[in-house]
Order: sequence, then C-alpha cells, then structure tokens
Amino acid sequence: MKELIAQIQEIYAAFEADAVAQVEKGNKAAGTRARKASLELEKMMKAFRKASIESSKA
Repeated sequence: MKELIAQIQEIYAAFEADAVAQVEKGNKAAGTRARKASLELEKMMKAFRKASIESSKA
C-alpha cells in the first residue's frame, strides 16, 4: 500500500505542475497532460480505496 501512495503522490505532483502551467501560462499541451494524469489518479484512488477496505478487514 505504501507503493501505491507513493505512486499517487508522484502522479499528483505531475498533475499539479501541468494544471498550473495550463492556468497560468495558457499551455494547452500541459492541460492535456493534466487531464491524462487526472484519469490515472482516478484509477489509483479506486485501487487505494479497495486496498484500504481490505486492510481494515484484516
């Protein structure tokens, strides 16, 4: 689960940087990367939720 959290943090950092670049600088490519990262984050958050529920049952 620690690996999953580390991956989530890494992807969030990339998302944040790209989202800021889009908003502040109008960088359209950064917006595309931010949207892609948001989809990856969504999948990872679902995986985290599943792992969290399983660990609380143990």
